Amino acid sequence: MTEHSSTPQTPRRVAVVTGGSRGIGRETAERLAADGCAVVVNYAGNEAEADKTVAAITEAGGEAIAVRADVADETEVAALFDATESAFGGVDVVVHAAGVMALAPLVDLDLDALDRMHRTNIRGTFVVGQQAARRLRAGGALINFSSSVLALAIPGYSAYAATKGAVEAMTLIVARELRGRDVTVNAVAPGPTATALFLDGKDEETIARMAAQPPLERLGTPRDIAEVVSFLAGPAGRWVNGQVLRANGGIA
Repeated sequence: MTEHSSTPQTPRRVAVVTGGSRGIGRETAERLAADGCAVVVNYAGNEAEADKTVAAITEAGGEAIAVRADVADETEVAALFDATESAFGGVDVVVHAAGVMALAPLVDLDLDALDRMHRTNIRGTFVVGQQAARRLRAGGALINFSSSVLALAIPGYSAYAATKGAVEAMTLIVARELRGRDVTVNAVAPGPTATALFLDGKDEETIARMAAQPPLERLGTPRDIAEVVSFLAGPAGRWVNGQVLRANGGIA
């Protein structure tokens, strides 16, 4: 009788992607699924788009579910992580891609718009970061989203850039607070990227001008950014910690 030895399989990693129904979030969810992660696609209100992301992942042979949660609501975010652990057994990667943007010169910006950005972009990062810090398994990664507008200092972006400055501060500090956990914490700061969030309200001349600014002379794509997230979430990025990676084609 011949004995067959079996090689232990690497446990499946599990990723939560907030804002995973559209744009960079959706591309990231699909990329992490292609990397072998089971993916939880978080969405705030667009269930149909979240379901499309899940369908794209499952049709490609991956595993995914969609879970609604307001990223700024601590009860809903805790339930999001509970649902992830219930479905897949744990959490290894958290990509916090949810965000909102309102543009106007500081002197003109409606303060209600400022409060909405503060709630989603700052409080949301804090709330998601709390759950990630409590629940990520050893070898895990938390990846937040900043923006290269901090370096570009574009007029009209003062409030949005301020929220992303807060994201960067939280990212660098949480990386140090998780000493001894074997969990990396980084932020990706895209430059101009061809998403609905970026393109909305801009005329063709403005888009063409911004596309010409990077040395690579084009806008970024959601796939460009998803590849960077994949690197930070995977084994090749384990020595990158407490950093802000400006994925912007050299524009800043």
